[in-house]
Amino acid sequence: MTVSEAIRERRSVRRYQTAPVEAEKLNLVLEAGRLAPSAKNFQEWRYVVVQDSGTRAELMRAAKGQRFVGEAPVVIACCAETNGDYRMTCGQLAYPIDVAISIDHMTLAAVEIGLGTCWVGAFFEEEVKKILNIPGPIRVVELLTLGYPADEPRTKNRRSLNEIVMAEKWRG
Repeated sequence: MTVSEAIRERRSVRRYQTAPVEAEKLNLVLEAGRLAPSAKNFQEWRYVVVQDSGTRAELMRAAKGQRFVGEAPVVIACCAETNGDYRMTCGQLAYPIDVAISIDHMTLAAVEIGLGTCWVGAFFEEEVKKILNIPGPIRVVELLTLGYPADEPRTKNRRSLNEIVMAEKWRG
């Protein structure tokens, strides 16, 4: 599978098979995240990999009761070990962008090896930190569910390039 094919095939998966994710495949996904670029090469991302069903059930409650969070065989808490105040020259905080890039690498690697993922931003950070014993200064940026999809993915509904691309200057 090419990168372009993985991008086209990637979908948000909210129904998973009960089959566990093999350690080799999980490590390939995590390795893809580790290899992502980061501002000033800080590599602030940290991952808490959760496979225990009881802990996943607790995370489901912290994620506003979204059932698929508890049903996915793996939930990865994608965190940042950061001082939290480094801003790139453009003014944006670096750590949320860097963690997001690493997650995107992981989602594409997952597609290549037959796994599905879903980014989860609807969660209560302090509850997740308590469940996973994550220290105060660490930020939980996203949760990422991972497993074998139970359904055939739906077609992506995306805007056309004409709607989102402007040549030379912003058009209103």
